Amino acid sequence: MDYTVSPLGDEAVVLEFGVEISGEKQKQIMAVSAYLDDHPIQGMVEYIPAYTTITIFYNALEVIANSTGTNAYEHMLDEIEKMISRLPENFETESNVVEIPVCYGGEFGPDLEVVAQENNLTEKEVMDIHANGEYMVYMIGFAPGFPFIGGMSERIATPRKDSPRLTIPAGSVGIAGGQTGVYPIETPGGWQLIGRTPLELFRPDEEVPILLQAGDSIRFFPISEEQYSNWGRERS
Repeated sequence: MDYTVSPLGDEAVVLEFGVEISGEKQKQIMAVSAYLDDHPIQGMVEYIPAYTTITIFYNALEVIANSTGTNAYEHMLDEIEKMISRLPENFETESNVVEIPVCYGGEFGPDLEVVAQENNLTEKEVMDIHANGEYMVYMIGFAPGFPFIGGMSERIATPRKDSPRLTIPAGSVGIAGGQTGVYPIETPGGWQLIGRTPLELFRPDEEVPILLQAGDSIRFFPISEEQYSNWGRERS
């Protein structure tokens, strides 16, 4: 496994597995994440997985107290090297499959026409391409539970808006460049909005407040405005 380690301030290190975003890199990041879940490094506070990196935050005083004369950063380097050597060569994990209903276009997707025009497609073609992709959550960030989702077809790739909106409703499904995502809460943002889901991605009152996790497989499917309006009642 090829990787580099660099310090991030006095109490964090960044493991980088290259610069190319890919499914293979995602597997490596998931392997390290799974190991850290089961065998946390002494003094580790938390870790944050991203597209091609994992950042490990640690308590330097606790790390030093458990080291053998080295400084905290050097001790973390040693522990990371041991961790990488213990990882299985062929890491496989079962991915959760989450189906996300989307009401495309209209007031829920005001930028659907923009995406269609940008790619010389009809709005229905954009909807069909988006709803028939094979997607994976690469990372969670920006806002609580916001999934950065890879695997979208380049046929509907569209740049962010020049001027971000001040308010985007929770559940809005958007496109930015070659990726897609779902806004879990009302927030400003510059993604091109093509639809909205009635699913709640951020549920602060639940034991697990975030619906999606890095590594999850995503399937979008279209629903009507009526189905959107009745979604909660139909499943209560």
